[in-house]
Amino acid sequence: MELFYLIVFGALGVIVATLELSKNNKDRINTSSAFNSFKNNYLLVYSLMMAGDWLQGPYVYYLYTTYGFGKGDIGQLFIAGFGSSMLFGTIVGSLADKHGRKRASITYCVTYILSCITKHSPEYRILMIGRILGGIATSLLFSSFESWLVAEHNKRGFEQQWLSLTFSKAVFLGNGLVAILAGLLGNLLVGTLALGPVAPFDAASCFLAIGMAIIISSWTENYGDPTESKDLLTQFRGAAAAIASDEKIALLGAIQSLFEGSMYTFVFLWTPALSPNGEDIPHGFIFSIFMLSSMLGSSFASRLMARASVRVESYMQIVFLVSSAALFLPVVTSVCYKPYKIIFSG
Repeated sequence: MELFYLIVFGALGVIVATLELSKNNKDRINTSSAFNSFKNNYLLVYSLMMAGDWLQGPYVYYLYTTYGFGKGDIGQLFIAGFGSSMLFGTIVGSLADKHGRKRASITYCVTYILSCITKHSPEYRILMIGRILGGIATSLLFSSFESWLVAEHNKRGFEQQWLSLTFSKAVFLGNGLVAILAGLLGNLLVGTLALGPVAPFDAASCFLAIGMAIIISSWTENYGDPTESKDLLTQFRGAAAAIASDEKIALLGAIQSLFEGSMYTFVFLWTPALSPNGEDIPHGFIFSIFMLSSMLGSSFASRLMARASVRVESYMQIVFLVSSAALFLPVVTSVCYKPYKIIFSG
């Protein structure tokens, strides 16, 4: 089975590498040495932060099963994490603007390290606290770091077009390469070295601690514009008014919510779906294939959207159709497989 994963992984890797190497030289931008130093510092920190996040993904469900929890209890733990991220996600941005983005980034590191530490306990209450802390950390990850980058980029007087270069590199590294390597590292720790399912969480803590040390030593503090700060209720009222005034905003939010909902359902169910009877599977290796496929999709998407003939509406219809087919495939496989399973077991 691992040979199969290795073949698939290698094939996808070759395709992604080919797509990345095929980028034209005209996409390259001449930048200053000061900007390159600033960009590399941010990319290093962001990669470490994402490594701390991605290392945990493949083994959360598996760790809970080793502690003896069933799908119902594990579902509640996942809901607590998602719910915590939803609730705190509405306020962490404004808090970071008020109290400082650097301070918020450090808070992310501390919060996520504490969440990783709770994974050593088999107590349900402790694990629940860990999931809540993880949800808070996730909200900080996707708000404070990008806010700090934009504000610091502008404060240092760099060219505005250079900002997109940093973001593109961050996406490639943090959401692509680092995610793939994190899965492979987790598989090495749990599978090859047999250090147990909590080992990836300890490794994540180490990466987060290193990143926090770099933030403390090299980042400067920046804040949001106090003249634009509004209380939370005013922000909600403004958002509600915008949604009510334009049905396209409401439809876009509904589409995004439905797609994200299906994705998070997959995040929760892929582990028990691949090992319904507690089979031993290479979680990290499978996760790396998932992330490599995601990286492949991003590479294809960037090239498709660069064509003027491709309309976003038509493109997204194809995306949702392919996504629906991919999620429906396990249903078809399960229905077709059951009769053969009954025959051979009988």
